[in-house]
Amino acid sequence: MVAGPVAPGTGWPDDPADPGTPVAATAREVRELASGAASLAELTARQSVCRACPRLVAWREQVADVRRRSFRDERYWGRPIPGWGEVAPSILIVGLAPAAHGGNRTGRIFTGDRSGDFLFAALHRCGLASQPQSVSAGDGQRLIGTRIVAAVRCAPPDNKPTPGERDACAPWLTAELRIVADNLRVMLCLGGFAWQALWRVLQDAGYGLPRPRPAFEHGAEVELRSPDGVNVLLIGCYHPSQQNTFTGRLTGDMLDAIFARARTLASS
Repeated sequence: MVAGPVAPGTGWPDDPADPGTPVAATAREVRELASGAASLAELTARQSVCRACPRLVAWREQVADVRRRSFRDERYWGRPIPGWGEVAPSILIVGLAPAAHGGNRTGRIFTGDRSGDFLFAALHRCGLASQPQSVSAGDGQRLIGTRIVAAVRCAPPDNKPTPGERDACAPWLTAELRIVADNLRVMLCLGGFAWQALWRVLQDAGYGLPRPRPAFEHGAEVELRSPDGVNVLLIGCYHPSQQNTFTGRLTGDMLDAIFARARTLASS
């Protein structure tokens, strides 16, 4: 089994990039390549090959090379995880970052880990995903009216990106938000990190924001105004981490209620 990250254009399912995709090596280049992407497909390709944060690049590639014992015979993606799902979503779900042996292994956010198992089961129950599980790229999973992105696109050590890494990655999300904004009616933040990271992105994307900024809590709702004058609701939700789900801080019923509300609002 070949170790290390997957090279662009070598046959990985749903790989958006090819050998000619431009690579951002600095935060400045992230801003330039994100703002210069002419389409969502071009943007996700550029996201998926970014090398702007040396600590994250080293970690994600080390994990892809060493691998967890239970996945020792699998090839790891080992690259940034682009947004995925509907190209014109009414619901945008924002998470923290890929898991080292989840998205960093499978190439898709929340795919192949316990948090994703919990999340996709709820999405499926609420009619927002075609399958109750998401185990690998190319497994047939499809999001319905929904797109999932991460505030930080690379797996960080200890699941803790630095503020500098968060800020360097933000232009990818800003550009993605601008491209998918036309049909967007609900943004759902999974956890306090995503909630905090999204405020700068919203400001840079031209959204009207309340002052003071509301604090994160499960079920928090904030009315936003898009640059085109459309009302968009921001909803806070506890992250489906094992720490939250195993302790009962976040239950399936709680997550179902959040997703059901998002779906109702998005279709109204």
